[in-house]
Amino acid sequence: MNPITVTGSRLHLREIRGTDLDALHAVQGHADVAHHMKGRAQTRDEVADSIARAAVHAGAVPRTVYMLGVVRSADDRLIGRADLDLDPFSEKAGTIGFMLHPDTWGAGFGTETVHLLCALGFRHLGLHRIWATRSPSNTASGRTLSKAGLVEEGRIREQFFVDGAWRDSVVHAVLEHEWRAPEGFPAP
Repeated sequence: MNPITVTGSRLHLREIRGTDLDALHAVQGHADVAHHMKGRAQTRDEVADSIARAAVHAGAVPRTVYMLGVVRSADDRLIGRADLDLDPFSEKAGTIGFMLHPDTWGAGFGTETVHLLCALGFRHLGLHRIWATRSPSNTASGRTLSKAGLVEEGRIREQFFVDGAWRDSVVHAVLEHEWRAPEGFPAP
């Protein structure tokens, strides 16, 4: 296994560790985070299971799933999770997702996280297309994706069944030749 580390100006992505349980549960178990995701706040045991899955994915050959911790470089605090999954239907595409602790919202960490995921996908994995989906009601996520260079492509009607109702998703994507790392972003 080659551990992944992708460094930005204020954040870095790294492999999730067993010692991240409390910090990751503070994110995945938070009701405000769950509101924007496809379900409910996760229990401590469910987060422990996701950490175990991350370790299995990290050791897979070939690796197709990257579940990484989002860490604030200034204090080495894990503030979220960032995912990149290779698309099984396209050898050069991947889908991304991220969740950050609400006390970090509005500080630009979401945009930097998306840039770090794009750097992983384009610079390290040689992808051509990266895409993400969001809930139509999560307009803050839409702004974050747009700031990072992803373009809104359309709406997938009734894609997820959440809390007893079907929910649409909005798709955003960026192509390798369109993505630009922000000023001051470390070179590959």
